[in-house]
Amino acid sequence: MSKLLWEPSEERKQRANITHFTNLANKKYGLKIHSHDELYDWSVTEIPNFWTAVWEYCGVKVSRPYNDIVDNLTRFPGAKWFDGARLNFAENLLRYRDNRTAFIFRDETHKSVRRSYAELYDAVARLARPLLDIGLKPGDRVAAYMPNLPETAIAMLATTSTGAIWSSCATDLGAQATLDRIGQLGPRVLFTVDGYFYKGKPFSSLSNVAEIASKIPSLEKVVIVRYTESQDSISHIPNAIYYDQFIAQGKPPELRFEQLPADHPVYIMFSSGTTGKPKCIVQGAGGILINHLKELILHIDLKREDVLFQITTCSWMMWNWMLSSLAVGNAILIYDGNPAYPDIEAMWRIIQDEKVTVFGTSASYINLLKSEGFQAGKKYNLPALREICQTGSVLSAEGFEYIYDGIKRDLHFNSISGGTDINGCFAEGNPTVPVYAGEIQKAGLGMKVKSYDERGNAVLDQMGELVCEAPAPSMPLYFWNDPGGEKYKDAYFGMYPNVWRHGDYIMVHSDTRGITFFGRSDALLKPSGVRIGTAEIYSVLESISEIADTLAIGQPWQDDQRIILFVKLAKEYRLTDELRERIRKTLREKASPRHVPAKIIQTPDIPYTLNMKKVESAVTNILGGKPVLNRDALMNPESLEFYEKIQLQLQAD
Repeated sequence: MSKLLWEPSEERKQRANITHFTNLANKKYGLKIHSHDELYDWSVTEIPNFWTAVWEYCGVKVSRPYNDIVDNLTRFPGAKWFDGARLNFAENLLRYRDNRTAFIFRDETHKSVRRSYAELYDAVARLARPLLDIGLKPGDRVAAYMPNLPETAIAMLATTSTGAIWSSCATDLGAQATLDRIGQLGPRVLFTVDGYFYKGKPFSSLSNVAEIASKIPSLEKVVIVRYTESQDSISHIPNAIYYDQFIAQGKPPELRFEQLPADHPVYIMFSSGTTGKPKCIVQGAGGILINHLKELILHIDLKREDVLFQITTCSWMMWNWMLSSLAVGNAILIYDGNPAYPDIEAMWRIIQDEKVTVFGTSASYINLLKSEGFQAGKKYNLPALREICQTGSVLSAEGFEYIYDGIKRDLHFNSISGGTDINGCFAEGNPTVPVYAGEIQKAGLGMKVKSYDERGNAVLDQMGELVCEAPAPSMPLYFWNDPGGEKYKDAYFGMYPNVWRHGDYIMVHSDTRGITFFGRSDALLKPSGVRIGTAEIYSVLESISEIADTLAIGQPWQDDQRIILFVKLAKEYRLTDELRERIRKTLREKASPRHVPAKIIQTPDIPYTLNMKKVESAVTNILGGKPVLNRDALMNPESLEFYEKIQLQLQAD
């Protein structure tokens, strides 16, 4: 069994939303559920009853109730959820209209703005009115090229109040990468900004905006927020107007919520685009809403008195997920900027000062803190902090332990994993059960998750493909510009008929029923036919202080595969023969001889997506002589130059 790191108190168990939900389910259906595992088993065997209970407990707001919770669970893909219901996504997120705090905004310049739920409601009404005045209607697309600002959230809410479909990209994307995404959708309106801040200094984004606007002929309005207060002219940008000139003036107008079917599209999300033009994933309002509420209320245990701080950009699904918490009525801390600027302690000053209760971040940020030996718990006063939620990429068991050793002993460390595809999680935490090092606590309620071996058999205690054997509400409606649905089916159902294959490599533990992730299955290493997850190598090497980061690639070699390990070293270190041997010895002793790389090469940098996920596939393509089709999808595309330079050498040596 993995190392036990935390157990909740009885008081915490009794106060948890999931405990109250279990009591409701027991009463409603005459059940005798006493444990989380019993609750999970019921949620995936009595799927309609489970989602009915979630709908009721979370208080989904509708103008007409559904006739059937789901029509046919054997139709996968294609099950229809909440048929007959009429609702509006934004109305559910704007159910509170009081003076409690909705948004706390902070950025690199130390700007701080607060907005109440009443002020938020009025701001959405002021923006929705001119959108309706230009004829925006259900099914139209509205896009954003924005930082993580309150205005970005307001624009999403105003858009979805009309029934139009929202899609967003952050300003850290280049113009071409943005065009590759929103350019496919034919949006009528683009929300954007005059600039952004980097290391506290303003930079104009108007040249990118001009290029984007000039190449999307469907755009009728380009609405520009004055963020950096740039004095540059916007006259060269087609159909441009400033946000403060576009919104309705005077008394806030009435906010009307268009009532639509539950499967009316609300979001179009994008795949990473590292292997070609990004796929446009269309998601339904009812499915996204109920899945987010399930996760936020039951798994995160969010309540009105909470302050939720999620480090994200509006390119990442965690932004959409974060904003759905408005339906809970908690305060959301919106942060725009680099979490390590001006120093590694920046976020912890905010967490302390704003009394953050739930902090969401990535594995890469936690690994940065750990590598610096930063002890937040010793330097900052954190009594309010009760939960850290981590996602983005795999976190090692040592990373789990760092949370409890370096930050706080008594908190719920909630590691979660899912994807943009479902705008949610397949595996996540529970505040009423223990946390074990290196394990996501459980599969998500209502998600029939299994691990399949190469023959398609469900297995325990061995690595396999993450699959979901039953439909869930937030699975995509379809892909944009995929009328026959072939791209959609091929993406998730091409390997196992009627079973969703997600593309992650996992192990389900029989003793705890926790789940360990090993990275993307398309990055799987198979030297001598033995399957190895790249995360196994990364986690072992975290113990070597000279190493800042690593990337493991499988290269075809002499009718087999060999492992090439690239290491990015901490400052002032170089790759010596002694360090190479220590790396090999550490992997041999802590993993296995199969994990030992054939070659170890020092690299100046390692490619990451904009959502802070390592991109093994790009380097694999380069070493295999294949093109990298969409470099703009990377946070640091210049990092690939090193691998291109050594490609021929590695093919011969």
